Amino acid sequence: MYRRHCAAAAITLVCAMAVLASPVQAFAAPAPPSPAPAPSTKKTLEEVRQEIDGLYRAAGSATDAYNLAEEKAKKQSGEIVKLAQAIVEGQAKIAELKDRAGAQARDEYRNAGLPPGARLMLSGDPQLFLDGISRTRQGQKATKGLLGEMNRTQEDLQTYTQDASTNWTKLEANRVKQAKAKKKINAQIAAAKKLESQLEKKERARLLQLEQEAEYKSQTAWLSSGALKEINREASARGKKAVAFATAKIGLPYVWGAEGPKSYDCSGLTSQAWAAAGRPIPRTSQEQWRQLPHIAIKDMRPGDLIIYHSDASHVGMYIGDGAIVHAPRPGRNVTLAGAGSMEILGVVRPDK
Repeated sequence: MYRRHCAAAAITLVCAMAVLASPVQAFAAPAPPSPAPAPSTKKTLEEVRQEIDGLYRAAGSATDAYNLAEEKAKKQSGEIVKLAQAIVEGQAKIAELKDRAGAQARDEYRNAGLPPGARLMLSGDPQLFLDGISRTRQGQKATKGLLGEMNRTQEDLQTYTQDASTNWTKLEANRVKQAKAKKKINAQIAAAKKLESQLEKKERARLLQLEQEAEYKSQTAWLSSGALKEINREASARGKKAVAFATAKIGLPYVWGAEGPKSYDCSGLTSQAWAAAGRPIPRTSQEQWRQLPHIAIKDMRPGDLIIYHSDASHVGMYIGDGAIVHAPRPGRNVTLAGAGSMEILGVVRPDK
């Protein structure tokens, strides 16, 4: 029994020593998991289209701000010119009044300081005395009127000068606004053009197709809503003239800030069309929306203006049959489009 225990212990010890003495097998560290492939940063053509559209819309909004500032600057320049003319005329009038007052004073000096009426009053003849009183009163009245006229003219001159100064300050402020808007417009258009220039020819063709598809989708949805069911009104006489003017410009290029005759922006086209029809309207789409009478879409007739986007940054002229004529954006020409191809804000009627 004892021997068996000793043998078992010896076997255990030998086995343990054998294990300790045996060479250690090397194992490689587990390989780290392969990183997931990085997401592609390349934009889809649809994303590029939406980005370009956003840039041109921002440029359109800035164009409206530029046009409004330019319109105000023109108005203020005209006011300044009128005020300058009024100031010159007022100064000439004061000079004339001073000459008259001086002539009167010199006449009195030559007569020993006595006006003609006063000398007659010193006469012993009763009739001459009465004539003297009358002439003295007339002279006093004339002198008072002369002084009053001089005072009024001087007050007018002061007002004209203050108004001219105020208008000049406004003019300078609007010139600053113009410069800022112009800078923003150029930056937005440059960014949009850069995006387009990075596309291959095939991609640019596909981009145009995507634009047309987006417009068609919007137009189809608008027509499917039944928008045209009640739109069957005839244009007014002036509306027909405005439509004829606008459609005659199809094919001319869009240029921001342009009012013709060789290029137009969206509100330049609509404002000039209605001016040609004998109804001047505000220059910008935002002011057209703000100042012109609003009408329901169902009451729309050719010649009415459809204002687009929530900021009223685009405008087209309705020509009937669910279509508009408009100047779309830089890089495009005056063209026909579906009236519902963009987000409609509302409709205004210039000749209501």
